[in-house]
This record gives sequence, C-alpha cells and structure tokens, in this order.
Amino acid sequence: MHNVQPVQLVRVFSTTDDGGNPAPVALDANGWSDMQMKDVARAYGHESAFVMRAADPRHDFRFRFFVPNHEMEMCGHATLGALWLLRHAGVWCTDAARIETLSGIVEARYDASDARIEVSQPAGRVEPVGDAALIAQTLDALNLDANDLLPLGIVNATTSRTKTLVPIRTTARLNAIAPKLERIESVCDVLSSTGLYPFSLDANAPHVFEARQFPRASGYPEDAATGIAAAALLFGAHRYGFVAAGERGILVRQGVAMGRPSAIAVNFRDPADASQGCWLSGPVCMIEEA
Repeated sequence: MHNVQPVQLVRVFSTTDDGGNPAPVALDANGWSDMQMKDVARAYGHESAFVMRAADPRHDFRFRFFVPNHEMEMCGHATLGALWLLRHAGVWCTDAARIETLSGIVEARYDASDARIEVSQPAGRVEPVGDAALIAQTLDALNLDANDLLPLGIVNATTSRTKTLVPIRTTARLNAIAPKLERIESVCDVLSSTGLYPFSLDANAPHVFEARQFPRASGYPEDAATGIAAAALLFGAHRYGFVAAGERGILVRQGVAMGRPSAIAVNFRDPADASQGCWLSGPVCMIEEA
C-alpha cells in the first residue's frame, strides 16, 4: 500500500476458515506518518498493527495500532498477529519479547512445544455499574430488558482498556441481540468504556463463555474476536465467582452471531494470584489476498 514493507493480512483467534479477526500488519513501519497508518486501517476496515524500532534499546519492538477512526492504545489480536508474522519472518527468535505500546510495556512469550504465542495483560480492575439510569441506558442500547440479564450486575472491567460486561441469561438471547448502534458511543462515553461486552455461560462446559463486542467508536459495528475484552471478562468472571482461586483461566467464544466463530484463551499468569495479570493466546494464520 506504500513504498515500504508491504502490509500482510493475518487471521487471529479463528476456529474456522471464516472465523477470527483479520489484522493487517506492517512489519516495518519506521517513518510512517499517522495518516499513512490510519489509511491502512481505513482501507482494510480492521484494527491494524504497525511494527517499529523500540525507543528504549532494552525493549524488542514498538507497536502502534489504528482502527479506521483513531489510534488505539493496545489491540490484543493485532499484537498476536504481528508477533506471529515476526516469528515466521525470523525477526523474533527468542522465547520472550518486550513491546512498547501506548498502554505500556506488553510482554510476549513463545512456547516451542506447541508453537503458542502468548501476550500479557495487566491485572484487571472490576467496578460495578450501580447507577439505575445508566443501567437502563445500557440495556436500551443493546435492545434488552432486565429479564434478559443474569442477576449478577453489570460491571466495568479494565485491563489495557475498559469494557462493560453485561451478563445475559442464555446464549440464544445473546446471539439474538440487535443493538441500537447509534446509541453505543454515547452510552460508552457515560460509562467511560471502550465497548459493550455482553456474555453468557456455556451450560455444558465450565469456564467457557460466549460473548459479543460492540465497540464504542471503531468504525465498524461489531468485533468477531476481542482479546482485550476477553481479558476483562476473565477478571469479571473471577469477580462474579465463576473462576475460583487456583483455577487457570477461561475460553471465550466470540463472533458466532456474525458467522465468524472465534476462540480466545485467557489464563492467569499465576492461578493463585490474579494480581499478576494474565496471558492471551489463540490461533493465527495467514490470509492470502486475491
């Protein structure tokens, strides 16, 4: 797209050939302007990652992320996709990396036994949304009523970014949500959230959750896979009592309602101490462009 390192397209967190979240990645974006990076995100319509030299020589890379409308502090699936490409290009050859992002230093590790790449997220903060009027606005934006909710309460959960977790009684109701998209941004602004993340429990599989992500203002209405939101859900699930002390983590299925099924593994760095943060992981593959 520019006269520098070409943009490569990967699919992250996919469970089928049509699933997951595509991520355009430029492995050498040194010298690119903000407008060039935003143009890539707009052309592809997806969160895009741009790899640069680290400002601090003690770190390995610097990543920047753009969606069609703005720059993002952090993007989990685009980070995984960029690291996978760096691995395949022979640029990242060690078992660990430290990456500069606008959200702070992100750690990565590579497990050669199963070629798994994991990306760190900080410990989550979980705060109940207690204002009745704000709860009503959130439900209205999602076209839900109080009977659609599990009796757990809506919460804001924050790792790299804040997501609003909305517990839904059934997966069927979750997948039937038809939000009032024009109201998502204003509700998220009042919530100080970057997206609404309604979720349900898989009745047949403990620690498996179904979820959907409606971002605040990314330039598209729904995400097929959202690593940062899945990390937030891990800490929300811990707060709700679905993940007991000593248990490793959860699997989040997303994108089913969009026909793009995805799976995101989120595990505590230390199952005995949630304050140590967590690891995100999932499958990555190349998308061959026509």
